[in-house]
Amino acid sequence: MKTVKIGLVGVGLDTYWGQFEGLEKKLIGYQQEIAEKMRDMDADIINVPIIDNQIKAKKALDILTDNKVELLFVFISTYALSSTILPIVQGCKVPVILLNIQPTSKIDFDYVNGLGDRGKMTGEWLAYCQACSVPEYASVFNRSGIRYDIVTGFLQDDNVWRQIESWINAARVVKGMRENRMGILGHYYTGMLDVYTDTTLQSATFGTYIEQLEMCELQHYYQSATEEEIKLKIREFYSEFNVNPACEQYELERAARTSIALDKIVENHSLGSMAYYYEGMSGNDYENLVTSVIAGNTLLTGKGIPVAGECEVKNVQAMKIMSLLGAGGSFSEPYTVDFDEDVVLWGHDGPAHFAISENKVELVPLPVYHGKPGKGLSIQMSVKHGDVTLLSVCEGKEGVFLLVAEGESVAGKTLMIGNTNSRYKFACGTREFINRWSKAGPSHHCAIGIGHVADDIEKIGFLLNIPVVRI
Repeated sequence: MKTVKIGLVGVGLDTYWGQFEGLEKKLIGYQQEIAEKMRDMDADIINVPIIDNQIKAKKALDILTDNKVELLFVFISTYALSSTILPIVQGCKVPVILLNIQPTSKIDFDYVNGLGDRGKMTGEWLAYCQACSVPEYASVFNRSGIRYDIVTGFLQDDNVWRQIESWINAARVVKGMRENRMGILGHYYTGMLDVYTDTTLQSATFGTYIEQLEMCELQHYYQSATEEEIKLKIREFYSEFNVNPACEQYELERAARTSIALDKIVENHSLGSMAYYYEGMSGNDYENLVTSVIAGNTLLTGKGIPVAGECEVKNVQAMKIMSLLGAGGSFSEPYTVDFDEDVVLWGHDGPAHFAISENKVELVPLPVYHGKPGKGLSIQMSVKHGDVTLLSVCEGKEGVFLLVAEGESVAGKTLMIGNTNSRYKFACGTREFINRWSKAGPSHHCAIGIGHVADDIEKIGFLLNIPVVRI
């Protein structure tokens, strides 16, 4: 995973420090604890000590902006004026997460009341006074157009750290998408209208740079592949796949040449993802390439460079998001329902994400690519049994939005037809799921990853300022 720069600033009130001995030191310690736990989440934490007046706020802003933080956490250490934090969040121009985190789950009332000194008692109370500023900040942020969210809990609260880690993951993904270079090789599958997309809108939404690739470049690399390169690539096939004995040597060498060519075009253009499709006239020179891409594209996908067939630009964006989350992201589509078991089956003829397969991915021959020209090798696998998340990047009348659902990959019979077949259950039931998912308006493809990461995806949508529909 990519490291991401995250800002952490504490806020307090300078008036308190001279009134209550030890309070400032105690609160600084709490902030340091938060910072250390954040660093354990593979984040570069820009930790700015407690800001307690508006003058110090300017210096804090300079530190945060100089470091170009992706997301700002504001630790409310005790009651602090909104005038202290407003210039910081306005100047940073990034989403803000308010940390309403108190030291423990509750005040030790007996201890505090037993101190017998109302000054000391007040000092202890102020160490638990985080919630006092939350509505004040929310009020000011609402009126100022500041985008924010709130994490509420205490230092040893597991839910707090899950939420913080989820925000950091989301920021990492947003940064990764902005830095990503996507290649488009070929053209759309003619007539598949749901797949067509506005690439300008995709770039504007995610920051993704889109590079138009040419088949002649891929062909050049194919033709220039050396015998040694081909041997090494076939060796990689046998290492990463269970190669079916029925795979002809000719097909293995053809797929290896194409895989080498794909690796080189990815390297030449510094690509982090790719969408592809090509037909042309029957028997054209490029047909040899497009009928031998599945093995190579699967290898790339499993290495964190997702590839989507049928020129599914929106879906390779979804696959990249899942990849950046560490969840995988395999190319898939629904095709039938087992009503007896209440499961829906999803699959595709590749590419797949071999890192999230239940068993080692098989490389098998296909005598015909349904709906496409030619024949060649394909991928056969099922997604690991257990929790899964489905993600679709969608374009609606109002622009880009994310569609997400959590389910379970379950054991059972699948078709052994050279596809990425899996069985999925959903809490709402198969009928309801298919209806609700479809009516949301995705393309018929989606990205499937392991684990339940819908919370992360909702936060990604928040950071990108786009809607998220959760089924």
